[in-house]
Amino acid sequence: MSLTLTDPAPREARLTRALEDGLVLPEEGRIAVLRPRALERFDPLPAARLHMITGFRPDHDALAQAGFFTGPTPEGHYAAALVCLPRAKPAARALIAQAAGLTDGPVLVDGQKVDGVESVLRELRARVTVSGVVSRAHGKLFWFMPGADRLADWADVPHRLDDPMAPGFVTLPGVFSADGVDPGSRLLAGVLPDTPGARVADLGAGWGLLAAQVLKRPGVQAVHLIEAEHDALDCARANIHDARAQFHWADATACSLPGPVDTVVMNPPFHAGRAARSDLGRAFIAAAAGLLTAKGTLWMVANRHLPYDAALAEAFHSAETVTEDRSYRVWCASQPRKTR
Repeated sequence: MSLTLTDPAPREARLTRALEDGLVLPEEGRIAVLRPRALERFDPLPAARLHMITGFRPDHDALAQAGFFTGPTPEGHYAAALVCLPRAKPAARALIAQAAGLTDGPVLVDGQKVDGVESVLRELRARVTVSGVVSRAHGKLFWFMPGADRLADWADVPHRLDDPMAPGFVTLPGVFSADGVDPGSRLLAGVLPDTPGARVADLGAGWGLLAAQVLKRPGVQAVHLIEAEHDALDCARANIHDARAQFHWADATACSLPGPVDTVVMNPPFHAGRAARSDLGRAFIAAAAGLLTAKGTLWMVANRHLPYDAALAEAFHSAETVTEDRSYRVWCASQPRKTR
């Protein structure tokens, strides 16, 4: 079913029904909204009491622009909490556990069926008493009262990697490639140039794998890690202890740096939720071209099936495939057509 302009958004529709069906929120105090997304509606809730908590920079900035009090991390105690369920199950569990630790009031969990809300509800019912459930608009909203330590094992626990390429590096549930080095980044890391230049940018730096490899090269004076996910960037800070590393919590497709860089490395995302979004990769390519010097070079890895050749040809005077395997391809593109 497609939503028209007169339809309430799914989350708003479920919140409205829950309040009609007996959900009672405290009359005073702040309400934490964990992982809200841009353009979603929360009209049944008192907007002035909402603290929108999201570490994804594009959502953070859009919600702030809409007038909400917004931040990447919780601040103190809350009267109630609403979890906007993410697709990744470990991240969903961690958010619910976090919400339960932020309030003595009701914890609301809302999500779409395609994102696994029903399985989360089943798991939660084995641990807590669920006070109510609303099913509407291809999703569910349910709520419960938190209790001591019933969800302690769901909490965000850093995972330490055992990989020669990233020895002892930490990741967190929900960040890209939380369980280890992803194959695409591994392929790119193996062919990075020996002398990338003095200034390098890592777009979508994640927990810091590619930046750490670049910092091993001679002549590097600064590496800018640009990452939209606050948790991933915190992992990168924990993984890279080098004064040449500079960390930027920013949307890689709209970021700026104090000056142009000699090299950009990146493994751009190509999904937004469940939807494939090759336009994200094209936006990364355009952003990389804008950050580079006139003779700068882009090193990029992506899935082989993604249509990036035209975007690279449009943004750079020269682009070629350096290496590839059955799943991934590494491009080297140089001399951006449009520089800063």
